[in-house]
Amino acid sequence: MSVVKTYPYGTITCHNHYMIAVMKEGITVSIDLNNELYDIARNYFNNRKFVYITHRINSYSVDPNVYFETSKIKNLVGFAVVFGDSVKIDNTDFESTFISIPFKAFQSLDEAIAWSDQLCNV
Repeated sequence: MSVVKTYPYGTITCHNHYMIAVMKEGITVSIDLNNELYDIARNYFNNRKFVYITHRINSYSVDPNVYFETSKIKNLVGFAVVFGDSVKIDNTDFESTFISIPFKAFQSLDEAIAWSDQLCNV
């Protein structure tokens, strides 16, 4: 079962052991926005292990300092990036230097979900 919520910055879908975020075109993921995502994760997953999957269908920017904060979420065991057709630049090598949990890029959402299954022992 999944829970889908729409926010001014995008759509978040929470599943049993992963969440998928689709951000809106042109936004900047800042520390404030990351704190809001943290609250969603804490409320939905409580203490269960989960993986954050960002499905980059749209083009947007991320403040790299967000990853330092994201790494502090105790039950977050992985961070996946799935590229959409509109994404032209792959920044994942740069982004991965700011996060201390497993971080991986994928071409498809199914691959990212399979990786989350492995990390969460599902």
